[in-house]
Amino acid sequence: MDVLLILLGLILIIVGIIGCVVPGLPGPISGWVGLLVTMSAKAIPMDWAFLSITLFVAVAISVLDYFIPAIGTKKFGGSKYGTYGSIIGLLVGIFAPIPGGILIGPFVGAFIGEYIKNSDAPQATKAAFGSFIGFLVSTGMQLIVSIVFAILYFRLLTDNWDAIKAIFS
Repeated sequence: MDVLLILLGLILIIVGIIGCVVPGLPGPISGWVGLLVTMSAKAIPMDWAFLSITLFVAVAISVLDYFIPAIGTKKFGGSKYGTYGSIIGLLVGIFAPIPGGILIGPFVGAFIGEYIKNSDAPQATKAAFGSFIGFLVSTGMQLIVSIVFAILYFRLLTDNWDAIKAIFS
């Protein structure tokens, strides 16, 4: 059973990292669940303080993810049209057969959204840039947290290596 929990924890850590750039997959929350599942194995001692702190970080980053692109758009004079356009552009960019679509899509989507709202190309460009910067900051923060969770996962394994080695023997 411990082997399954450790492997499921690894899968959830990987899903957490992928979820930082793929919409619809929860990034840091999946990584945290991976840590929880891994600590459920008998070979790894449960540390509630560790889990509480990492849960707080995962939830805080997940909540901020909704606000940072909007803040970036507003700082550069944009509206909700730019924010929604950025999200639509991200979805299109992921599946577009062009290199860098995941980066170009949010910018183009935000520009189109802002241009639909006020037909002012310079202002739409400025707002699109703000939305794009917000998207990059938000994604970067999630990715950093998810990578830290992956490092913590492997640290849990190495700190308890003798017990884990006994499971696989």
